Amino acid sequence: MSHAMSFVTCAFPRPIRHPRHHNVSITRTRMETVGVGVIGAGRIGQVHAHALSRLPNVELRGVADPMEVPGREMAHRFNTAYYTDYAELLEDERVRGVVICSPTPFHAEQMMQAARAGKHIFCEKPISNDLITIDRCLDVVKASGVKLLVGFQRRFDSNFRHVHDQVRRGVIGDVRLFHIHSRDPAPPPAEYLAKSGGIFLDMCSHDYDMARFVTGQEIEEVYVVGRAFDAEAEAANDLDTQITVLKMSGGAMGTIDNSRRCAYGYDQRIEVFGAKGSLQGLNKGPHTVVYGGVSGHLQPRSYDFFMDRYAEAYANIMNAFVEMIDQDAEPPVSGVDGRVPILAAMAAARSVKENRPVRLTEVDVALVK
Repeated sequence: MSHAMSFVTCAFPRPIRHPRHHNVSITRTRMETVGVGVIGAGRIGQVHAHALSRLPNVELRGVADPMEVPGREMAHRFNTAYYTDYAELLEDERVRGVVICSPTPFHAEQMMQAARAGKHIFCEKPISNDLITIDRCLDVVKASGVKLLVGFQRRFDSNFRHVHDQVRRGVIGDVRLFHIHSRDPAPPPAEYLAKSGGIFLDMCSHDYDMARFVTGQEIEEVYVVGRAFDAEAEAANDLDTQITVLKMSGGAMGTIDNSRRCAYGYDQRIEVFGAKGSLQGLNKGPHTVVYGGVSGHLQPRSYDFFMDRYAEAYANIMNAFVEMIDQDAEPPVSGVDGRVPILAAMAAARSVKENRPVRLTEVDVALVK
């Protein structure tokens, strides 16, 4: 099995920072050691390995990456074995689960091989940008009897989790409206955008997942308006700013706005409005102190880096993965949860192209023959 591309090329360059792990809920009751392997020694692989190294009763059994220098460095940092070929890692009988952090084109193959080897799987989103491939992967996972957790880490953020929980408890009554604001501090380089799959797959898919998560309803229809303001997106024949209007299965309506450029930091806010009130998840920054003086009130700038903003979420999702294996629990983010945002992204792309609302059933290969 040949792997010519380095797994460290999975994201546009940023310094690797290990997130601070706070508010991590470790609730496992059994004391069985869980052996885990990591595929991909890039930025997110290192973040997940760091999270795993801080969890009790977890043994990091190895790191696999075809690029020897970053792979060996990561293995040395976490005192574990290094493999050039992930297939060798899968042969370790003590590995009960694998964390797939390689570039998107490798996810499907690695997932299916891991499933056939009887390993439980955490896979960074997306499983694939192709629905037929996703469905083939999910069939293999189901036939193999292993569990799959898809890496939509925002579900494990304390703000969004609290909104989700309060909606489920009926605190605001029936959901009527929701608004999701998701804006990045600066666009990635043009070479990244050219391979990203476009704003809907690369960026907005997280927000389509959030729409389902916080409302408890399915996306039925989307209508999109957008444009490219900056040269990077224009060169990639993509958008950098867009608004999606969504109709949900339970009658709720919502908007998602995305921008690749935001002058005041990483903007991640959400509001869910219901018959009895509203819930708002606000931005997070390094602290919550507000200074008041003669010139007015000042508060800290929002985080500039998504790994800082979602440090807690990345730690929590690794804990959930280990807990899923250890306690034989159902995946908190299933393969279906990984499929639907890709479907929504495809409907959004068609909406822009055809300038009309598009129902998700129109683009679902499982329904459209």
